[in-house]
Amino acid sequence: MTNQSKTKRILLYEGLGFLFLILLSWLDELISLPQLIFGEVPHPGSIHEAIIETVAIAAVGIIVLFFTKRLMQRLFYLEDFLRVCAWCRKIGYDGKWITLEDYFDQGFGIQTSHGMCAECLTRGADKVKETT
Repeated sequence: MTNQSKTKRILLYEGLGFLFLILLSWLDELISLPQLIFGEVPHPGSIHEAIIETVAIAAVGIIVLFFTKRLMQRLFYLEDFLRVCAWCRKIGYDGKWITLEDYFDQGFGIQTSHGMCAECLTRGADKVKETT
């Protein structure tokens, strides 16, 4: 499942939750929901009160959905970072720390071989010269 579809699914669930709250608000005004559930004394329904509650719930819902979307984008952005141990340079992958070679093999199916870049080769040669 892609990050975009995960975000859409979470936003859908939140949106349905706010729609449910709006539905409860209208049921309270139209059929006196507390009286049906708890047997309380009925109060006269007010369409104006229901409209105000609907606008308030919708406003809060829009704000929550906006910030949830931004939070999910940031979360998925941070999840894309590759964690590397500052001490031993192992890679954090699938809940465990593995060597770079194992990471390439498990994560990408790439076999690795070892070599030496020109800079390290020069440094190594300089160190050999210093010790002799």
